[in-house]
Amino acid sequence: MGTTELISLQLRMFLIMLIGLFFRKKNFISAEGKKNLTDLVIYLILPCNIVKSFMITFDGNTLKNFGAVFLVSVLIQVVCAVFAKRFYNHMTPAHRKVLQYATVASNAGFLGNPVAEGVFGSMGLALASVYLIPQRTVMWSAGVSYFAEGTDKKSVIRRIVTHPCIIAVVVGLIFMLGLVQLPSFLDAALKDIGNCNTAMSMLVIGTILADVKPRDLLDRSIFLFSGLRLLLIPLFVYAGCLAFAVEPLVTGVSVLLAAMPAASTTAILAAKYDGDAAYASKCVVTTTVLSLLTTPVWSMILLRAI
Repeated sequence: MGTTELISLQLRMFLIMLIGLFFRKKNFISAEGKKNLTDLVIYLILPCNIVKSFMITFDGNTLKNFGAVFLVSVLIQVVCAVFAKRFYNHMTPAHRKVLQYATVASNAGFLGNPVAEGVFGSMGLALASVYLIPQRTVMWSAGVSYFAEGTDKKSVIRRIVTHPCIIAVVVGLIFMLGLVQLPSFLDAALKDIGNCNTAMSMLVIGTILADVKPRDLLDRSIFLFSGLRLLLIPLFVYAGCLAFAVEPLVTGVSVLLAAMPAASTTAILAAKYDGDAAYASKCVVTTTVLSLLTTPVWSMILLRAI
């Protein structure tokens, strides 16, 4: 993808977000409708998109790249967890919990997948799906523990292994390694549903932004965190990948997903466990809005490096 196509992709995604924002403002999409759209993406559209992304002809280099992106993701999660534990000790307990979770859990699954697919194609999406396995494991285990001490380990494990996107990765890998050929009608249906991923994801992001007042975004600590989440973390990942000569496509996907805004589950968990849900919501929305500026920049830098 060249610079012109990338700009076109970003403008297209931004336009769809504006449509989602408009429909939510006018209440054509209600609060309940927003939740339903989110569930539709997570439980149907994204899993179909992931499974379809693995139905490719693979070779030793493909498996090598899967292993490399998985290892990079594990290292990122370890570093982010250490950073989260040590960096926010000066903050109030309520704000510290929010920022700790938002450091280890980005919105890479919801926003990063369509961006990775748009920038790097189907292989980019497949690599992104593997990259997200360690992050989803951390966000539903150690991540939850930031808000709820003594979280039941069995429920955490059950939440991880039954997550629709984790299941989709396993199914996709089985199909790829087993060279499974689906009946044409089933393959076409899987493709048709998966192709809705980018549009539906951006539409939902727009509905989220519609419920935020501009003045609520002005918070110094969140702006500083945004710099960490959107600039410093991906910069460290990029430098590390270059230092160890990681394959360019693996580097591109890893850096792009590391540059995603705070996970939307930050606000959900803060509300569930009586945390500072308002602060968490501002954190999610501010980083999401600013990512509209930083994501195209990172995409262009990474494309030139490949």
